Amino acid sequence: MLDTRQPVTARPDARAPGRAGRRRHQRLLAWAFLAPLVAYLVLCYGYPLVTNVDLSLRDYTVRTFVHGGAPVVWFDNYAVVFTDPTFRTALLNTLVFTAASLLFQYGIGLATAVFFARHFRLGPTLRALFLVPWLLPLIVSGSTWAWLLNSESGVVNSVLGWFGAGRIDWLTSPAWSLVSVIIANIWIGVPFNLVVLHSGLQNIPAEVDEAASLDGAGAWQRFRHVTFPLLRGVSAITLLLGLVYTLKVFDVIWIMTKGGPGGSSTTLATWSYQLGFGSMLPRFGPSAAVGNVLILLALVAGLLYIRAQRRQEAV
Repeated sequence: MLDTRQPVTARPDARAPGRAGRRRHQRLLAWAFLAPLVAYLVLCYGYPLVTNVDLSLRDYTVRTFVHGGAPVVWFDNYAVVFTDPTFRTALLNTLVFTAASLLFQYGIGLATAVFFARHFRLGPTLRALFLVPWLLPLIVSGSTWAWLLNSESGVVNSVLGWFGAGRIDWLTSPAWSLVSVIIANIWIGVPFNLVVLHSGLQNIPAEVDEAASLDGAGAWQRFRHVTFPLLRGVSAITLLLGLVYTLKVFDVIWIMTKGGPGGSSTTLATWSYQLGFGSMLPRFGPSAAVGNVLILLALVAGLLYIRAQRRQEAV
């Protein structure tokens, strides 16, 4: 007897095209949200970086900078920079300026953050006043410190005179010019450290400190063995951001000392500006090369931070 039943065929899943359409829609929506960020990064970071690298590999003059056609000299500009005696001075000053600024900014910022972690009536008002140096334009901060440290009529020398100290040529002495710009930069950077570290302290559960106190730990022991280790992640990002910012500080140094006297306060940032715009015969190639050295230093710092974070997460 013949089997008259029709073979059962698989019915196409009508939902499949709908699922594929939804996935395509979600993908397009994700790219739509990413597009402004990608465009911003390419225009504001990628293009200037590529342009600066190209600038450092060519022999630009004023004419070729405007009309184009600068010949490629590859790494000759870097050789000029590295063999210049100013490079060693600028690099050393940059390292000293950055290390001293970070050390005191973080130390003072941490101390003030711990102080303001205690709740008292004038705490919010005083904390707001501490933000003033951070909110002021750098040109105002630099001009203010140039006036305070003026050798003839500065407030600092006047106060020192009340205690019998002699006059100090803060801005015109090779021994004190770098110290002067470091002091000004510390004053500017402390509020940032205060804000970030104070936020980190607020996120530490109070029960942890109370438990350590019940176990007999003193104030210093609680800070050293409980609070400070819990601030490690916040401290790392604070120091990294401070490092990147401090490496490129230009305004304050230029306003106060212009890198002088005799290059005693010249950093890589001010030297790059002097090479490119500080004379009637600008040297755009070497100036860009110095700028790329600064970028490389910041990149190395960022990579070290990422490596330290991965090690910490692996523990």
